[in-house]
Amino acid sequence: MIDRLEKEVDMLERHLQVLRMVIENEPIGIVKMSNETGYPHHKVRYSLRVLEEENLIEPSSQGAITTEDTAGFVSDLDADLDEIVEKLEGMKIDEVPEIEG
Repeated sequence: MIDRLEKEVDMLERHLQVLRMVIENEPIGIVKMSNETGYPHHKVRYSLRVLEEENLIEPSSQGAITTEDTAGFVSDLDADLDEIVEKLEGMKIDEVPEIEG
């Protein structure tokens, strides 16, 4: 159960790293992102597709570029992540009663 959550968090981390690279280096292509991050081309391509579906980037002839929605997403990101962390913190079980078995 936790393994799936961990995989999702890892994928989100990759998507955000790819987005950061686009923001800092636009326009930027898959090969350069793959070389700089160490992620295989197919994983970078998938992250770019997800970011494009979210309208955070768009393709250009020179590589990926940001959209008008990118700045708003980035400005809300920390608060959104803090909300998720708070929710996860609330899920912790501090004391576990002895389980007989």
